[in-house]
Amino acid sequence: MAKIVMGIGSSHSPILLMKPPAWLARGATDDQNRHALHDKTGARLSYSELLAAADPGLREEITQEKLDQRHVQNQAAMARLAEALQAAKPDIVVVIGDDHKEVFLEDNMPALSVYWGETIPYEPKGIMKWKYDPDLDQELWYPQGARDYPVATQYAERLIRGMVRDGFDVAQSKYFKEGQTMSHSFGYVYHKLMTGQVFPTIPVTINTYYPPNNITPLRAFRVGESIRSQIESWEDDLRVVVVATGGLSHFVVDEDFDRDFLSKLAAGGSQLHAALPLEKLQSGSSEVRCWSALAGAVEGMKMDLIDYVPCYRSLAGTGCGMAFAIWS
Repeated sequence: MAKIVMGIGSSHSPILLMKPPAWLARGATDDQNRHALHDKTGARLSYSELLAAADPGLREEITQEKLDQRHVQNQAAMARLAEALQAAKPDIVVVIGDDHKEVFLEDNMPALSVYWGETIPYEPKGIMKWKYDPDLDQELWYPQGARDYPVATQYAERLIRGMVRDGFDVAQSKYFKEGQTMSHSFGYVYHKLMTGQVFPTIPVTINTYYPPNNITPLRAFRVGESIRSQIESWEDDLRVVVVATGGLSHFVVDEDFDRDFLSKLAAGGSQLHAALPLEKLQSGSSEVRCWSALAGAVEGMKMDLIDYVPCYRSLAGTGCGMAFAIWS
């Protein structure tokens, strides 16, 4: 019987693919980010409003020493996850991520979609091209060569059919249009976690960012439960790892929210996801829904928090809360 042998949760922010000078360069443009800055209540504010209300102590969070320390922590945590993934020797890796209009646009934005083509394309000119200049950190950035990655097509199709029987309206993709590439939610997994052997995947996309059909955290948890149920129904002897990427709080760091979320996540159960305040899940913070889906898939397994790293990049408190965890 197929079995989930491990779960992995990881942030996927480009901060993980940049050195600290590039964090500050990105922070210097946050005053132009008019649509994605929200305070800790979820209210949309301008950069100047955030700056005016910010704790003066944030100056200590962006010293060179602190930035360098957190960069080292991030790289070490990713290496731990990559090592654990390789050691698990999975036959299939189910990857749960969200799209940033790299694949799905406003002409078709499904709440839940599973990709089941023979391979999934990676094209560096398409991934994150709209936000960052890869020349900032060529050493750490996404690789520049285009390639296709293997998909566990047969089992992806079985997952789609099974989840439909479970009552989920699953959109499906068997190929991308010309010029499209996988979302960086998935590119991160191939580039930073599959640093050794590349395993066949089942890419599962949930809409966290874009209203009006962003999935609720509880619904995401139920999606994860269905994924686990379907995997365990397969008679084949398969080792499966489920990976979810995204979050935590950004583009304004909220350490209290992040630490509380991680603490309750370790306790398990659906209550956390039912109680998450939707008004706080704005912009990048919406990606905790990917962790909710993972939680449903690994319910009953033990969570080991590898690290939590609050990565500030400005005096206004902008940045991203980085989290890394393993379930076994």
